[in-house]
Amino acid sequence: MYRKNIKWIAAAAAVAVIVIVAGTARIHAGTVATEKPMAGINLSLDKYSDVVLAEQEMEETEEQETEVTAEQLTSKSAAATTTLETTEKSSDKKKKEISHLKLNLKYDRLGVARVDSYLNVRNKPGEDSKVVGKMTKNSGCNIYKVNKGWAKIISGKVKGYVKASYLIKDKQAEEFAKKIANLRISVNTETLNVRYLPSTDARIYDQISEEDEYDIYKRDLTKTWLKKYVSKHCKKSDLKNIDIKEMYNNLENWMCISIDNEKAFVSRDFVKVTFNLDRAVSINESGLTSKTSSGSSDSPNLTNMVNYAMQFLGNPYVWGGTSLTNGADCSGFVMRIYEHFGYSLPRTSSAQAGATKTVSSGDVRPGDLFFYGSGGVSHVAMYIGNGQIIHASNPRTGIKISSAYYRTPIKIGRVIG
Repeated sequence: MYRKNIKWIAAAAAVAVIVIVAGTARIHAGTVATEKPMAGINLSLDKYSDVVLAEQEMEETEEQETEVTAEQLTSKSAAATTTLETTEKSSDKKKKEISHLKLNLKYDRLGVARVDSYLNVRNKPGEDSKVVGKMTKNSGCNIYKVNKGWAKIISGKVKGYVKASYLIKDKQAEEFAKKIANLRISVNTETLNVRYLPSTDARIYDQISEEDEYDIYKRDLTKTWLKKYVSKHCKKSDLKNIDIKEMYNNLENWMCISIDNEKAFVSRDFVKVTFNLDRAVSINESGLTSKTSSGSSDSPNLTNMVNYAMQFLGNPYVWGGTSLTNGADCSGFVMRIYEHFGYSLPRTSSAQAGATKTVSSGDVRPGDLFFYGSGGVSHVAMYIGNGQIIHASNPRTGIKISSAYYRTPIKIGRVIG
């Protein structure tokens, strides 16, 4: 009985806290309470941003339930009341902290792309102007001015003009941004080893570069969480040569990130944590259809193929999916693109790697396939030129454009020619 009461009180307290603090379970707070520098990182976030990871933490909380006495019940009830009162008193403070989101994101006048897939950024105002970039759904930009239906913007490294009617602006954009921004890392070294487990003795999973950002899956590691992770994802061979005790005692120096639809660990010493919106990716239309490095002209099929693939930018990622509109995974996306032009590819990324001719990075051309993975191929993307790939990355981003070397490819394959 006492146990049921405890659960009821805890549930009521949790609901109250969520209503007061967030209003929605998916609000990612962009507060500026600077944390104590840890392993070379100075975070511009506070503990409130951990709402992003609330679902993961709930599993640990459930394990910690124990039987209680009547005295403990009374004590816990009082503590719950105190927590609610404290939360209410601090709600104004948290709202002020959230208001710094715009400053953190460095937008003087924020605009957010209100589109289903992507918004073209053009070099001049006008539908016939050259496309220099693309803003996917919910990407952020800084608005310089709006004139005759066109907004002059900068988003990431892309400057240009977009149709103003497709932007959420000003206060509405700032409020919306609090719900959709994401915790990510950027690498502050040229390349960084990503490991299977949080230890420098663990096997290297992959290498990531400073040219991209990576979603944080678990920022603050705990022993309970890691034990579950090891039990679910690791083999005995993964633990070989690792000092287990030392690993568990040094978790504060590591975090877990998402690479495409996979998980791995990085040292905090070499990354910077950000709370940010997606930004536009640059597109050089002439570069997509130019010549190969050897000087020969691309097949017209390759130009058309790249342009066709770009139509699906921002569409959903669905594991096992093969629909370019309703959802595809990485290999399903590539397979359907090639199928549209009369080429048959196997269903999985590893089989596709086996079906393509290996080419060097110096001879890469649009339409070539980049294969990634650790211990074998597990991800595939299509090269579109200018050092960029298009791929079905993960459920959050869907089909996106990345640097071709956002992680280290293990093969570059050619289907045509």
